Amino acid sequence: VSNLGRAGRTMKKLLTSLSMLALAASPLAAQGAPTESENAIVVTAQRSGAPMWVVETPTGTVILVGEIRAIPKTTPWEPARLEEATKAADRVILGARPKVSPGDIFRLMFSGGKLTKLPDKTVASEYLSPDQWARLQALGTAHDEDYSRKSFLVTSFGMLREELRFNRDTARDASDVVKDAAEKADIAITRAATLRGEDVIDNLFEAPPQAHIPCLVAAMDAVEAGPGIVEERATNWRRFKIPAVMNNPLESALGQCWPWADETLGSELRTIWVDRIAEASAAKGTTLAVVPLRVLAEGGGVLDQLDGRGFDIAGPPWK
Repeated sequence: VSNLGRAGRTMKKLLTSLSMLALAASPLAAQGAPTESENAIVVTAQRSGAPMWVVETPTGTVILVGEIRAIPKTTPWEPARLEEATKAADRVILGARPKVSPGDIFRLMFSGGKLTKLPDKTVASEYLSPDQWARLQALGTAHDEDYSRKSFLVTSFGMLREELRFNRDTARDASDVVKDAAEKADIAITRAATLRGEDVIDNLFEAPPQAHIPCLVAAMDAVEAGPGIVEERATNWRRFKIPAVMNNPLESALGQCWPWADETLGSELRTIWVDRIAEASAAKGTTLAVVPLRVLAEGGGVLDQLDGRGFDIAGPPWK
């Protein structure tokens, strides 16, 4: 039972970053003025201090909350305001959710080495350039770690977690705040999709080590930049300095790693969200969506797509 529990926790850690949103909408049509209640929701949500964008649709309002994960507790924002806004919304959209079966957990227990080790007793120096290998060796020596046989993905997440400690002493994520408030208020929650754990594991197993090298390089950049980038990222998020958040080495590293950088899974998740927001743009009332900031603000991302379709987007500059 203890082994099963540990494997379940391993699965959860591997799939945590799948909670994501990407957004797009249909072309702009004639719009009516937002109702008084819609305006009140927008004002309340904005008082939370989280960066957000408001898009008026022909039938209502879509509020896009730009989320970064693992916000330090020292970051001054007001989750209670976001809870209040959620309770007044007509619907909520949250990220895709993996559905993990007992079979998936047993598969991880007996095949997890495929995810944590490089294949066929190969070593990191066989895949990396001499400069990349020298950097990895130096970091391993500095932190008393042997990275020679570890999966590049596991090494990357381990360095970010252990050396930057970016996920320690954190406040609740915006998606958790909205989810809890919506459930208490019986507000309809839509998930982008329910992903099969089997498909997610297959995606990880099939990726060659070379696919995770950009993630490893970006993680080394972040670690070498130092732990100060964690607070800096959160401060810029709270001050609505979106380009600065996107260019932060930590945010860049997270965006270069699985699943975001995976051509199959990343593309599929973004396509799923195009459909979800197209549906939301045609719904009456107010939709509140919690969206990973990198998906909103990346080049060619959701905000660029909405802007290109003629939508009037109210919110901080994102590029």
